[in-house]
Amino acid sequence: MLNKKRLLKYISKFKNSKILVLGDIMLDEFIWGNVSRISPEAPVPVVWVKSESFMPGGASNVANNLHALGGKACLCGVIGPDTRGKLLTEELSKKDIDIEGIVIDSSRATTIKTRVIAHSQQVVRIDKETMSPIEDNIISEVLTYIKEKILEIDAIIIEDYGKGMIVPRLLKEVVSLCKKHKKIIAVDPKEEHLDYYKGVTVITPNNNEASRASGINIKDDATLKNAGNKLIKMFDSEAVLITLGENGMCLFQKKKEPMHIPTVAREVYDVCGAGDTVISTFAIALTCGATMEEAAYISNYAAGIVVGKVGVAVVTSEELKGEIIHSRPV
Repeated sequence: MLNKKRLLKYISKFKNSKILVLGDIMLDEFIWGNVSRISPEAPVPVVWVKSESFMPGGASNVANNLHALGGKACLCGVIGPDTRGKLLTEELSKKDIDIEGIVIDSSRATTIKTRVIAHSQQVVRIDKETMSPIEDNIISEVLTYIKEKILEIDAIIIEDYGKGMIVPRLLKEVVSLCKKHKKIIAVDPKEEHLDYYKGVTVITPNNNEASRASGINIKDDATLKNAGNKLIKMFDSEAVLITLGENGMCLFQKKKEPMHIPTVAREVYDVCGAGDTVISTFAIALTCGATMEEAAYISNYAAGIVVGKVGVAVVTSEELKGEIIHSRPV
């Protein structure tokens, strides 16, 4: 049986953790409204806009999750010299997230994902983004920043959304630097970049990403086990945590049997950002001394909370403690 007191003890230590988040930075825009009719111009709903809101997205949502959990977050990535980029950095600064590692790239626009929400349902998403790889001068600037920060931090989370931030030269040097200084490296992967991640501490693909990465169509427990074991060998990582949506998650480790953790979500409203919550919680728990198994359980509780919220949401340490205290023994 899992020791709840141990899990709660780790969560109480989150405030002592400092994690650098490296990856594709985005701004999430939400347009909230109601639908009462179909457009006469096309068979689409007409949304009457009632309000708009903005939230950090992508790698900045991971930093936001760490902040909500009580940890200290440093964010490193690129934005454009535009009003949306300025809005994002202002929002992050209000949350006391370290934005010294954000580089303004004059050749790019800040990535924006606009979601139109009506009656708690997403109607459409509109993406504005630049996907070309970052230039060498940006890579050098980012590496200089990370080298200056490496002794201050406990871990690095790499958030790869395939928008051009994570490139071979950058990742090779970052992984080497982390290994030299014995820092935890957690990766939320993009399957197009599989060769980049060899030797990291943990990688957290979802079911579809794990299927494509392993070349094994995950459709039952047997194929899940085969895919997870293959990924452990491919990445030579300490662990692979495959998230399975409403079916929870499965943890694979070297020379250990896979551990399936059923979902604790009572009702799923929105899975937006759930992967960001999982990797944030998993990584911060590891920095506080949790085992891989304990970190997986803690992150599963966090995911169960966040999918019960509408929009790209975060989980606080108090919410997490409450969920664990009132949950059934496992």
